[in-house]
Amino acid sequence: MNAPFRGIEKLNEVYFIGIGGIGMSAIARFFHAGEVKVSGFDKTPTVLTKELEASGISIHYEANVDLIPKNVDLVIYTPAISANHEELVYYRENDFNVVKRSDVLQIITESSFNICIAGTHGKTTITTMISHLLRDSEFGCNAFLGGIAVNYGTNFWSSEKNVCVIEADEYDRSFLKLSPDVAVVTAMDADHLDIYGTAVAMEQAFIDFSKRVRPGGLVVKQFGLKRGMELKGDNELTYSLQNESADVYAANIRMMNGSYEFDVVMEENIIEQVKLNMGGMHNVENAIAAIAVASSLGIENEKIKAAVENFKGVKRRFEYVIKNERLVFIDDYAHHPEELRALINGAKTLFRQKKCTVIFQPHLYTRTRDLANEFAEVLDLADEVILLPIYPARELPIEGISSEMVLEKMSIGKKQVIEKEEIVNWVKNDFARTLNKEFGEIIITAGAGDIDMLIESVKNELKDL
Repeated sequence: MNAPFRGIEKLNEVYFIGIGGIGMSAIARFFHAGEVKVSGFDKTPTVLTKELEASGISIHYEANVDLIPKNVDLVIYTPAISANHEELVYYRENDFNVVKRSDVLQIITESSFNICIAGTHGKTTITTMISHLLRDSEFGCNAFLGGIAVNYGTNFWSSEKNVCVIEADEYDRSFLKLSPDVAVVTAMDADHLDIYGTAVAMEQAFIDFSKRVRPGGLVVKQFGLKRGMELKGDNELTYSLQNESADVYAANIRMMNGSYEFDVVMEENIIEQVKLNMGGMHNVENAIAAIAVASSLGIENEKIKAAVENFKGVKRRFEYVIKNERLVFIDDYAHHPEELRALINGAKTLFRQKKCTVIFQPHLYTRTRDLANEFAEVLDLADEVILLPIYPARELPIEGISSEMVLEKMSIGKKQVIEKEEIVNWVKNDFARTLNKEFGEIIITAGAGDIDMLIESVKNELKDL
């Protein structure tokens, strides 16, 4: 492996259990780029696993010890994998070096300058924005992203620069293994209560994360966070969409055909007429955080402006699949009520006269159970809602917990639960038949499960309307 990464430069072969996860695949690409032999398991083929295979990484989709390599130097697994997974059990019982993804990120970054972005919402977009700003401006960075950067078609890239930009995942307390020089905290809303138990415990984890910032480092935090005053660093900056009490904020925001133009106001610096070609006011705020970090690194205003304007976004983050006068089709990873609120409000603000239909796939039984009221309230912001059955991910079903539970709490009239396999027919027959061609319509697909596997089929039904 190339310096400056210590502790893993002598590895010849690495195996991944759950290689198709967005965070896992970034590390798989890191090793593959360093000419380490990489292979892995995942339960289902996806667009991402097919890309990994096309790059030369061997992947199988059946948990089977007869299919796994027996001479690997390191086995990396995602915490989403069950502890009794057949392959994981084999490697542990036979004394292989088995570690979590977070352990590897810790080793990779222990000797680099690290910009770590944490938060229950916005972290993927901000991580990708910062990485793009550093790359486009030629400052340079190694990037470990939780989404696919549309500009580059990947969630990982390397650089000669000893700087890492890392999406810091709060799930399973993974981010507490990182050592940031710059830490960004976007939000601390209740989530992952199956891990943390209480919202208070989860907030404490973010406070502990901020304490991991190295001496002389910088904490960049959203202005007004509950317990935000407890996020401490030797240097601190607050950012906000428009609150002038923050250290960095936007002024003179103007909307133009799904894009925004605004000024970024900082204590000793103003960047005028920044153009962001991404939907959603929450993404303007995400851009403010990214710009604050880039400016703190000394990147010139004009380079920042140019990089923001040519930023094409993140796959499945307010992604325009179709955008014309009659129809706007947006796909988004939103899986928490506050993310859905930002998504729906953002779409309805940009396209005020258009009817808004949301197709949402709830993610996890526990999250649906814990936040059912909040999901119902937010989905009521749409004009019509189609719910898919819950995507279980790592969980077993919980009796009495289903998408119908959310549906019953909703108050809008046009709502139903439809099986995933029936969505394309619904789009073809029901949605297409009633499309308002005078004012146009918005259709949104949202969720963190496998709803993205429907996007191409839905797009094909909609593109000629």
